[in-house]
Parts: sequence; structure tokens; C-alpha cells
Amino acid sequence: MAKVGVYVCHCGSNIAGVIDVEAVRTFAETLPDVAVARKELFMCSDSGQEMIKQDIRDGLVDKVVVAACTPRTHEPIFRGALSAGGLNKYLFEMANIRDQDSWVHAQNPEGATQKAKRLVASAVGKAAKLRPLEDKYVDVTKAALVIGGGVAGIFSALELAKMGFTTYLVEKEPSIGGVMAMLDKTFPTNDCSACILTPVMVEAGNHPNLELLTYSEVEDVDGYIGNFNVKVRRKQAYVDWAKCTGCGACAEKCPSKVPDEFNMGLSNRRAAYIHFPQAVPKKAVVDMAHCKSCGGRAIGTEPKISEKTGKPILAPCEKACPADAINRTLKWDPAGEIKEIKVGTIVVATGFQVMDKGWFKEMAPDNKNVITALQMERLISATGPTGGKLLRPSDNQKPHTLTFVSCVGSRDEKHHTYCSRVCCMYMIKQARLIKEKYPDLNIYMHFIDVRSPGKDYDEYYTGARRMGINILRGKVGGLEVLPGDNLRVLAYDLDAGSPVEYESDLVILATAMELPPATKKLAQTLGLQFCGSGFFKELHPKLGPVETATEGIFLAGCCQGPKDIPDTVSQAKGAAAAAAVPLCQGRVKIEPTISEVQTEKCSGCGICVPLCPYNAISLKLHAEKPRATIDITQCKGCGVCTAACPSAAIVLHGYEEGQIFAQIAALTA
Repeated sequence: MAKVGVYVCHCGSNIAGVIDVEAVRTFAETLPDVAVARKELFMCSDSGQEMIKQDIRDGLVDKVVVAACTPRTHEPIFRGALSAGGLNKYLFEMANIRDQDSWVHAQNPEGATQKAKRLVASAVGKAAKLRPLEDKYVDVTKAALVIGGGVAGIFSALELAKMGFTTYLVEKEPSIGGVMAMLDKTFPTNDCSACILTPVMVEAGNHPNLELLTYSEVEDVDGYIGNFNVKVRRKQAYVDWAKCTGCGACAEKCPSKVPDEFNMGLSNRRAAYIHFPQAVPKKAVVDMAHCKSCGGRAIGTEPKISEKTGKPILAPCEKACPADAINRTLKWDPAGEIKEIKVGTIVVATGFQVMDKGWFKEMAPDNKNVITALQMERLISATGPTGGKLLRPSDNQKPHTLTFVSCVGSRDEKHHTYCSRVCCMYMIKQARLIKEKYPDLNIYMHFIDVRSPGKDYDEYYTGARRMGINILRGKVGGLEVLPGDNLRVLAYDLDAGSPVEYESDLVILATAMELPPATKKLAQTLGLQFCGSGFFKELHPKLGPVETATEGIFLAGCCQGPKDIPDTVSQAKGAAAAAAVPLCQGRVKIEPTISEVQTEKCSGCGICVPLCPYNAISLKLHAEKPRATIDITQCKGCGVCTAACPSAAIVLHGYEEGQIFAQIAALTA
């Protein structure tokens, strides 16, 4: 006969403020198989755990039920107490009387108390039938993958490489650097963004443990923590990077022009191009989607021979390349080159995009003089389309009045309700830099309110006011296009309590940060979830900010939510540290709450095989007959196979038939 110990937690007033804890404890004493029923102010405290350990040591209990908060965060604590007391840690069940009871029934204490009794009875019913389980372990591949080559990805990859692990850094663009490489300067120190980022990029490119896989994308991922099999697709560059010296001669001679993504469409690049001047790796790419196939032949064909010279007729880029690195004879292959790698852990650092201004019709988005704040970064950058000169896109003339509009798409019920966190500060940074360079400019900034919570941020903001920058609290209702490409700003000044109208030569919109749509495919590949704001969801907002629900996969940077550079670097290093733990240990634990096939009952029908969402089940010969076999490294204990098996041959450990029926019987008694 089982000897079940029941321990009821007050959780301060979280539980005891609604539920009659003593009544629940007294009720637990009357349940079958209960040997001990106790209560404690905080069961997760040292005194609460010691209470459990002592009862185990004294032989009073051999199964444990804790009625407290969520097992999601606290179950490991109590399992540890069982192990420390000398009891198998899986002889434990938790009744969640906080999240599932006191928090949702705060207006009905009597009903909440009755529900708590039922939850405890259910847990006791299952606990009495629990049996010991043992952890299993698998070896770990001591290598890591980082997806995304922005500042978060670079720092995560470097940290892992410095720990001695082989690390692969995958970036879809030809160079690492991400959005930070596009910035002119960074707040609040006004450091040159390229000056502080480029050395880190170069270090990443030169580190012996770090392999850059740029111009590449993750195509497929299967496996499990410690043993992920990854397929990376490298797009065709039509340039032999082993030969390319990054001289840029091909780009100078290429006649094709397309909008430059790095300059946010404010200038053109060539079909043959280098991503940006400080690119790492600094290698050329021929963009076949925009190549004119000049030279008299289609891509993938041999060059024609000149009748006059007897030599091949080459395209301008081929002629210009001094290293003979361009090869246009390669056939177009959308799949590119597939590289297969094996890693133990994965860090996702895919970054963000700024919301397209086209969503905001009231802001005259089609007008060339209405730009996003990221476009402004390129306008004032020395490597930008105007060489750092502030010129209007419509006529390349110096503006006299500038308008900054905050929260365009952020804190907006029509679009994104969250705050993008960095907009206030990077707009203030831009305004300060412009005011320092052009003191005669009139600058207006419109905020719902200024948010400057970081170190030295508020001083940076007050410094902008002292410089004579006009900061108005209130939303901009819209823009009117005037003759000469000027704009009339229609706003409201909350402090003055009156509407504001004035003409502006250039309007800058701080559009919201959001997750790029392309990451949806990656989320499906990796089994990641999205939060209510549309970013990747972490395991726990406070206790697991870099972990995900998929073991072995971690998050870093703005793909998890908007954040500035210091917070991004901090999280990147945190994600690298978390990803390194399994690699350092050399093995990972497989939870024993997995499915197992009772071979003597299995008929070999195969119904379970296609139903398994983790591809963990296959049919193998057993005594010359096909029988289902479950790979414990793949199984996640979801129970789909257990429910579907017509022969009742599959047992889900920790949720066996007798245990479940005991729970149901206790709930309905």
C-alpha cells in the first residue's frame, strides 16, 4: 500500500488569500493512501523542502503530492527534494491550485476551496499508482549553429567559438553585420557604429573555430537536443569566393542597376556587387535575378568565340575581374549548394525588420520626402547614398525643416500594441547629429511620450532639448502634400492644448520593429512558437528569456522582442552560455516520460507511424514480424500514439492507464 504525503502551500497570499489551506489539508488526511498531510507558508523554501526530505527519511511517505503553483517552474525543485531525501524523483505529482484555481476564482473563495480539494484528490489518486522511472542519456555533438549574422548572431557565435566549440554562423546576406552595420552612430555615446562593429565582424571572420556561411539559409533541421542534423542552402554567387579579392571591379563595370537594399532603396547597386564597404567576408556576388546576361549569352552557357580574335566574348564583369573569379557558365540552380552539418545546440538570432511605411496612408507614404528612420540612418551615413550629406530624396536639396514622428505602427491598436523600445532614442540621436552639423535647421519631434529608460539615456534626451530641438508631446494626425514636394504636418501639442500645423521639407517616420515574415518558415522548421506580439516566444518571460519550448534551441536579439544594442549583446552572450551547457556536459538527459511499445501486444498495424509528429516511430522486424519501435531520443511524450493504438500496446510512462483512471475517479467521486 502506498504512503502518500500531501503538502499544501500558502504561497503567501497567492493561494491562502482565496483558498482555505487548512480545510484542504484536513480533507487530504481523509483520502485513501494518504499517510501525511502538512501545510507550509512557502513549500518551495528551504523549510518546505526539508519537511518533505525528513518525512521521506523517517519512512513516513513513499509518494509525494505538492499542492502549490505551476509545475512548469517549480516541479524541478520538488523532484530535487525527493532525490535528496532518497526517493525516486518521479514518485511525485503536483496539484496546481494557484494558476488553475486561486488566480482564476478569486471572487469565489468557497468554490476555489472545493476545487482545490478535487485537484488534490486527483493528484493523490495518480500518485498512489506511480512507479519509479530512470533518466536516460544520449551523447552530444560538440558543435553549435547560430542563425542570423547581425550583432546578436555575431556575439553568440564568437562566445561559443571562444569556448572551443566548432560554430557555424549562417547569414542570408553576402556579409554579416545586420542592421547595426547600416547605422551611422549609436546612442548615447555617438560612437561610430561601423567603428565598433567592424573589428568584431573581422574577429568572427578570422576565428579558427567559427565558420561563416553567408549568402546561405537554413533549409531543414531534424533531430533533437545534442544531435541536430541541419541542411544549409548556399545561394549561387557566380563568383568563386576562393579567388575573389573584393576589389569591386566587377561592380564598376556592371551595367545593370537595381535598388540597393543596404541603402534602403535610396540608391542603386549593380547586379554584380559587394554588400557594403566593410563587408565580412568582402566578396562579390552576381545577382542573377537582375543580371541582363550581357555578353551575348544566357547564364549557364559557354561564351561565344569572336571571329575576329578567336577569343571568348566575355561579359563586362568577367572582363573586369583581375582574379578570373566570375563564372557565368554555371547553370541556374534555385536549390543552390546544400551543406549538411551536425550540431548539438542552435541559437536563433534572425533579427527584425522595420515596418513598411506603405501601411500608413495618412502619412503620404508615396512621397519621396517621407522616409523611415532607418532610411535616415543611411542618408546621414558617410557610406550612404549622399556621402553623409543631408539631402532630400526628391530633389537632392538641403532641407530647412525636419519632422520626426514616433510610434508609427507601435503602441497602435490598428497595428502593433507593443512599444518598439528604441525608436525614441534613435530619433533623438539622429536629431542631435543633424543639429550639430546643421545648426540652422528647424527640427520638430512628435512623441506620444519620450521613453528613455537606459543608462545615460535621459541625459541624452534632455541634452537634445537644450540644443534647441523642438520636442512636442502629441500624435501626428497626418500629412498633406504641398506643391514643390513640401509637406504640411497636422499634429497636436498636448502640453499647449492646441493643434499644430507647419510646413516641413522632410518627414522621418519611426516605423515599428517587427519579425520578418520569412521567419515563419524557419519557425516551422525549428518548432518555435510566436508570442502575442508576433516575435519568437521564449520558454518563460522572466526565468527562461533565452530558452524555447524546443530543447536545445535558444533565442538572442530582436527576434525575441525589440531591444537596443546593449541588451541585444547581453542576451546574445546569455544565449551562448545556455547553448554551451549541453556541449560542455557532453551528454543530455532524455526524460523518461516517453512512450514504450509492449511488443507482445503490438499487431504491427503501423497506425502509429504516420501519426507521430516527431517521426520517432518505425516498424521493425521482431520475431520475423513487423512491430512498432520508438526512438527514445526523438519521442517527446506527447501521447498521440498511445491514444491511437487499437491494441493498447503503447504505454506512456508517467501517464499510464491505471494512473489516469485513478485521477478521473477522484475528480468525479
